[in-house]
Amino acid sequence: MTDPEDLVERVRDGELRLHELEDHADHDTAAEARRLLLERETETELEAIGDYAFPAEAAEPNIENMIGAAQVPMGVVGPVPVSGGAATGDHYLPLATTEGALLASVNRGLGVIRSAGGADARVTKNGMTRAPVFRVAGVAEAAETVEWVNENGDALAEAAESTTSHGELIDVEPYVVGDSVYLRFAYDTKDAMGMNMATIATGEACEIVEAETPADLVALSGNLCSDKKPAAINAVEGRGRSVTADAVIPGELVEERLHTTPEAIAEANTRKNLTGSAKAGSLGFNAHAANVVAAAFLATGQDEAQVVEAANAITTMDARENEDGTTDLYASVSLASLEVGTVGGGTKLPTQAEALEVLGLRGGGDPPGSNADALAEIIAVGALAGELSLLGALSSRHLASAHEDLGR
Repeated sequence: MTDPEDLVERVRDGELRLHELEDHADHDTAAEARRLLLERETETELEAIGDYAFPAEAAEPNIENMIGAAQVPMGVVGPVPVSGGAATGDHYLPLATTEGALLASVNRGLGVIRSAGGADARVTKNGMTRAPVFRVAGVAEAAETVEWVNENGDALAEAAESTTSHGELIDVEPYVVGDSVYLRFAYDTKDAMGMNMATIATGEACEIVEAETPADLVALSGNLCSDKKPAAINAVEGRGRSVTADAVIPGELVEERLHTTPEAIAEANTRKNLTGSAKAGSLGFNAHAANVVAAAFLATGQDEAQVVEAANAITTMDARENEDGTTDLYASVSLASLEVGTVGGGTKLPTQAEALEVLGLRGGGDPPGSNADALAEIIAVGALAGELSLLGALSSRHLASAHEDLGR
């Protein structure tokens, strides 16, 4: 077995670079050597970082220059009955976060939803996008390129789908800006989040576009995709899964459990999430949907940077008067671009794989895509619970006292 001290000395002597250590030792030894070097260079102790529970080799597809692991506390909320297009029955939702009171708040919202009979949830649109940008001489060549793309969808699909046994090209939408042509490819990536799949497939299709049109590829991503950035196109057209969850909460339950009224919650939502967000120029019209999404992403091995797109959510709260004079609360959250998968990427890591097992959604679904749809629906219900709980706390003026009671 290679001595990590020997690796440290070889790095210090300039014989090896940090990223080359796995070529000379097993993955755990390489990680230990990096920790030793870092401890000496920075005069720190990395005992906790080095105390991880999975073989370092298991993380090879997910990290470079590994030194250990960042351990984030994980809890669970639920169960809550979900009536979805893919998710049905009771589900626990693992959430990983360092924000105190988050799980308590979400669990309170889920308790109210459960007492109201559960929530409905549906994936209404699905399509992972990649949008390359091409250079043309001017608008005439741009129009020629767009015309060819619109008339040759089958050729583009054949090229793109030749790179994957699972992905399916759904649509190619052209956009012209001066002498730039953007093609927004959208794919059904089944149970994979699918960003890599979409990128590789689009690269193959771009070769056909260059061969058959005047357009020259400048960049495989032209930011019209748009990945990991606030973008109106994702809020409007969607990216990944577009999913909505809703529930009707009886007025007496709102008063008993949230200590407020349907009318007060609806007003708080309008003035805060809708008017306030509009005044701020926000792309997200919600209270804190990204909070639940981020915690679910960390727990289940999703790409955490894509929480940016998941914040493109709209929360609606309406007071509905019944014939008997009582008032119920209609609550919904619509996430336009929730990018999730149950295969590939971080879902293979042992901790995250176990979290998906808790959900009963590890690996590919039958039919393909059903597991990722179910995960999106369950996360949406969790986000709805978080919205309901926070708006209840705000409208009852209990937000500060709740944090004080929990010692946060």
